[in-house]
Amino acid sequence: MLCGSWRRSRRSPEEPRVAARVATPLALPPSPASPDSGTKRPGLRALKKMGLTEDEDVQAMLRGSRLLKIRSRTWHKERLYRLQEDGLSVWFQRRIPHAPSQHIFFVQHIEAVREGHQSEGLRRFGGAYAPARCLTIAFKGRRKNLDLAAPTAEEAQRWVRGLAKLRERLEAMSQRERLDHWIWSYLHRADSDQDSKMSFKEIKSLLRMVNVDMNDMYAYRLFKECDHSNNERLEGAEIEAFLRRLLRRPELEEIFRQYSGEDRVLSASELLEFLEDQGEDSATLACARQLIQTYELNETAKQHEMMTLDGFIMYLLSPEGAALNMAHSRVFQDMGQPLAHYYISSSHNTYLTDSQIGGPSSTEAYIRAFAQGCRCVELDCWEGPGGEPLIYHGHTLTSKILFRDVIQAVHDHAFTSSPYPVILSLENHCGLEQQAVMAHHLRSILGDMLVTQALDSQNPEELPSPEQLKGRVLVKGKKLPPARNEDGRMLSDREDEEEEEEETEEVLEVAEQRRRAKQISPELSALAVYCCASRLRTLDPRPGPPQSCKVGSLSERKARKFTREAGNSFARHNTQQLTRVYPMGLRMNSANYNPQEMWNAGCQLVALNFQTPGYEMDLNTGRFLINGNCGYVLKPAYLRQLDTTFDPECPGPPSTTLTVQVLTAQQLPKLNAEKPSSIVDPLVRVEIHGVPADCAHKETDYVLNNGFNPCWGQTLQFRLRVPELVLVRFVVEDYDSTSPNDFVGQFTLPLNSLKQGYRHIHLLSKDGASLSPATLFVHIRIQDS
Repeated sequence: MLCGSWRRSRRSPEEPRVAARVATPLALPPSPASPDSGTKRPGLRALKKMGLTEDEDVQAMLRGSRLLKIRSRTWHKERLYRLQEDGLSVWFQRRIPHAPSQHIFFVQHIEAVREGHQSEGLRRFGGAYAPARCLTIAFKGRRKNLDLAAPTAEEAQRWVRGLAKLRERLEAMSQRERLDHWIWSYLHRADSDQDSKMSFKEIKSLLRMVNVDMNDMYAYRLFKECDHSNNERLEGAEIEAFLRRLLRRPELEEIFRQYSGEDRVLSASELLEFLEDQGEDSATLACARQLIQTYELNETAKQHEMMTLDGFIMYLLSPEGAALNMAHSRVFQDMGQPLAHYYISSSHNTYLTDSQIGGPSSTEAYIRAFAQGCRCVELDCWEGPGGEPLIYHGHTLTSKILFRDVIQAVHDHAFTSSPYPVILSLENHCGLEQQAVMAHHLRSILGDMLVTQALDSQNPEELPSPEQLKGRVLVKGKKLPPARNEDGRMLSDREDEEEEEEETEEVLEVAEQRRRAKQISPELSALAVYCCASRLRTLDPRPGPPQSCKVGSLSERKARKFTREAGNSFARHNTQQLTRVYPMGLRMNSANYNPQEMWNAGCQLVALNFQTPGYEMDLNTGRFLINGNCGYVLKPAYLRQLDTTFDPECPGPPSTTLTVQVLTAQQLPKLNAEKPSSIVDPLVRVEIHGVPADCAHKETDYVLNNGFNPCWGQTLQFRLRVPELVLVRFVVEDYDSTSPNDFVGQFTLPLNSLKQGYRHIHLLSKDGASLSPATLFVHIRIQDS
């Protein structure tokens, strides 16, 4: 069942080879294994499949624990926490009852579980409890940490170990197993009297829970076809039969039939034919045989080097069948080029967890940024009491944190997700004395991590590579000018200074430099080795002597002006020197700008507010999704060549055609979990982000009342001029005729990492968390002119 009436020839390289018009309203893959029909608690089936039903730690979590939740110096409240039988979520008590969905958190949304006083909250407020009794659950996205103290050290360890096992098993699950897990958890919730039997009313409740509004007559016919005992109840094998019908994927069955022929199994050679039509240029017979050994579920078929429909579906739902090129999910680029040749994941006002007017500052924000692959973080440094510098957003109501605590967080967490160098961008508002304190903390806490002198003393002005700087920390800050340099430009890292002021007479500039230079601590200046802060006022169309160690800082407005008015000069400048772009100060709510405009001109350090979700952060995540999510992505060759002629405003004629056939979606999340009748009306929008001439978006029609298995079969096509810079964003929205559509999920990736053929796109939430098992199923074709 592929949506639409098109049918393709068996050997056409131009278009997909499948198709039949949709005849059934439901579609999902069959369960790879049958549940134990004798199980009286169907919710435990999930844990049984994970092999954890007898685990002592998980058993203790199922019984629940009374843990102290710690939020401030005086707010320490006992709450009950209990693992749900689905093994996917934890229920917790609240003082005031909320909607059911507000009483749980999901295991897949946990970023890390830390033992002891390993969070800012527990270090500040948990001193009354022994570290062995404490744990912190850190979440992906914007959700605050959960700081907890258990009655005993052993109970704390049960939760630490238990959550680690659940996360490990969940991570190891295939998409098919996740789907099976997911549907059985809803089945357990729909079984209102928990008798392991499903009435038609309960089946209808299940359908609403999984986001589908099925016609009553069709739903009842499906129900009766499975009610072999004819007692208006489904149980055991009857429930399994119903779920297999519910979870069918007719469109995948049709693709399978096209290649398998009459015997309904794929031989290795037939699978190879499919792979070649998918655009897998390096596919071989040996590769096809390996896929059979990896994904085939039937041992007899595997022994005969055959793939059944179940194995085929397992493959298409696996990372190898996803839209993202698996080879690009690890470090695959040359990491031996100068730093200026890479896009570098960068954060603005990193210390903030909310807006820059009154939001809290926290070391946790740095830890989260590092976990997302960020390699350049910002520290706004101000004078603090007791001789200790503080970090906060000056002249606002944001809270304050100690500079030394942030440096300790850098020491502890900077290289947990990526081994490549971290840049500390200092915005320094401190006097000489506290600057010296900052330098002391940097040296004493970071030790050998800190770069304090040039790696190559013979060529101190040449930027080293990420490979050479593995595990090292660079400081971006002001640099004292040499005593003999009487006419050099003052290097400033003060981003709040007005950028548009006119240049003064040279003599006044020199005098101003001398005055300001007195405010730069020699101890701190010495640490600015490869990242000497400067203000980029103008661009010289003729490249002068290289000043590779200067880092120009400019606002989004100035960067946009350079890109539009002097795109080639800006691109040339960025082949040798690092440029940091930051949001305008007028963005009081910490909103972001579109980073693509700056990447088009080769800007490396395009700093965004990581705490603010939106399409801008989706683009940033998509840009750095590849290359092992290490925070460094090699720029295209024409943005690394000093004599480049590239101008993002004048890119030349179209050279590439991208064709996306949006086929189906699977298990889209409900947007209002508390309202059973609320079913999404999904549409899909495909967005192209690149040079201005390439930017475009197109969308499908919406499907009424079906978030479970909507079907479109619509083709969207784009002509592209600079494909190397293109990011493709797939967005699912809930259509609304009277107000803006609601966001459902998205996935963004570089065009050069998008695989051709039939692919699943695994959707992410607004905060970047997985929405598994929610997917889009598409066909991709990329053609060069």
